[in-house]
Amino acid sequence: MANAAPLPDAPARSAFGYGLLWMGLSMASFIAMSVGSRELAATLSIRQVLFFRALVGLVVILAVGRAIWPEIRQMAQLRLHLLRNIVHFTAQYFWTVGIVLLPLASVFALEFTMPIWVALFAWLMLGERLSRRRVAATIGGFLGVLVIVRPGVGMIDPAAGLVLVAAAGYGLSLILVKRLTGHASPGAIVVWMILIQLPLGLIAALTDWRPVHLTDVPWMVLAGVGALAAHYGQAQALKRLEASVVIPIDFLRVPLAAVTGFYLYGEAIDIWVFLGGGIILLSNLQAVLAERRQKARATPSAHPPADAP
Repeated sequence: MANAAPLPDAPARSAFGYGLLWMGLSMASFIAMSVGSRELAATLSIRQVLFFRALVGLVVILAVGRAIWPEIRQMAQLRLHLLRNIVHFTAQYFWTVGIVLLPLASVFALEFTMPIWVALFAWLMLGERLSRRRVAATIGGFLGVLVIVRPGVGMIDPAAGLVLVAAAGYGLSLILVKRLTGHASPGAIVVWMILIQLPLGLIAALTDWRPVHLTDVPWMVLAGVGALAAHYGQAQALKRLEASVVIPIDFLRVPLAAVTGFYLYGEAIDIWVFLGGGIILLSNLQAVLAERRQKARATPSAHPPADAP
């Protein structure tokens, strides 16, 4: 019996392991969504890509999300849902343009500026304090972006700017989601996302409609299911892991995207993308860890010291 593991540690280890599995699902799904979107964009317009991604999402929601419909019928905070999804839809459009025009690894590296935008919008809209650590993270993130796009080496690809705009849009969307969580369940937020973005995607797609072929259907399914699975897996991981753990794990999407781009599309693996992405990662990570230590000092421990009787 002396070798038995302490009982309180087992659930923690189990939660950590399941959190890693959910993060693995999330990262694989993000890559799958990007591949499906790029393949669809080879024959369809980007506006159609967004529409069909939402359409597949609607099919999935109708199949598994019936328990949420009573909450949806209350139509609580509808204006805020509309604002959030207009912002998110616009960000998705710019992000998908980046997926089509840039190497996959570059898109995911630039997307990791999102925590910086979240901190900025939280300061502007929620009144949260913009600490020196967050300011330092913003400066570090900006330097990381300069390393990735390398102004002066050649003409900067405008698509990189669109991905940065998309990252800002995702950051604003997260702040709006934070407001919504006080009035709606996570499931309802996802359902409203599909219900609002589907007609937005249809209206946009009709302005640039191209013939749809049967061979497009598998890529629609991959992009649509990948999008839902990516966000669901990330949410499940965040239930089990702290943000200081999730951020560095999620950064593995950059090398995974680089390998995917290399094998599927012959994209060169650019060391500058990894260097700049690493600067962005470390800038965000040091701010998260510092804030975590500050909270730990401010909150008295609920557990006695290990050597207490």
